[in-house]
Amino acid sequence: MKIGVIGTGNMGTILIEAFIESGAASPSDLFITNRTIQKALNIKKGNPEVTVFRHASEVLEFCDCIFLALKPHDIFPFIQEHKEQFHENHLVVSITSPVSTDQLGYFIPSQCARLIPSITNRALSGVSLLSFDDRCTDLLKDWLSYVASQFSRPMEIEESITRVSSDIVSCGPAFFTYITRRFIQSATEETGITHEEAEQLASDMLIGLGELLKKEIYTLPTLQEKVCVKGGVTGEGIRVMDEELGKVFNHVFLATQARFVEDKEVIDKQIAKFLP
Repeated sequence: MKIGVIGTGNMGTILIEAFIESGAASPSDLFITNRTIQKALNIKKGNPEVTVFRHASEVLEFCDCIFLALKPHDIFPFIQEHKEQFHENHLVVSITSPVSTDQLGYFIPSQCARLIPSITNRALSGVSLLSFDDRCTDLLKDWLSYVASQFSRPMEIEESITRVSSDIVSCGPAFFTYITRRFIQSATEETGITHEEAEQLASDMLIGLGELLKKEIYTLPTLQEKVCVKGGVTGEGIRVMDEELGKVFNHVFLATQARFVEDKEVIDKQIAKFLP
């Protein structure tokens, strides 16, 4: 299977690196391009067997599976520009949540899927989210699920929970990184610990926490129970967080859902322009 990746920004690059490091795809089977071609050439420097095409039309002509690693608002203008080159034997995979497989399938004859990655996939870990249109054969579904399983735990999801699933899987690492950085900052402001010491301790704590969950030694509730001794220091810290966090996470999800709606409205307007 010749795999094309159109777009080598942050997530496109993470996918390419995950393909190669996990063995999901041989570098010689990867064909990539980007509007700023130097970004694609930078990937080739570390992986000489990867082929860089100057134009997206070459990727579409040469490859069997096409990953569209483009920004949501760039997807349909790109499809309109190249729509004559998509054919029914292609598997076209979008990596962006506001564009559904049905919307893709309306404009091109290809079998369509969506794979929403996470930055954790770069460590050959975490979850990737899969969706398929009705034209997608079981053979291609199984193939894409297998490829994703080499660098993640693939989970097929319904369209109705796409945004919240992506919030947890794809946005979650940034959210929890922000929380951890604030945690470290507060430790240095209120005590004598240095930033470097606090950062090292927090990083190692998170790695250890991940291992506990990975090995299923504790669930999240039982883990908290084990650490939070009644009347102890941890319990006092939990009390403060419970009082002061309030509905901050509710507001996070409301904000991401609102932005998702805005993105879909822009995409719907784009689609309306291209309808006969």
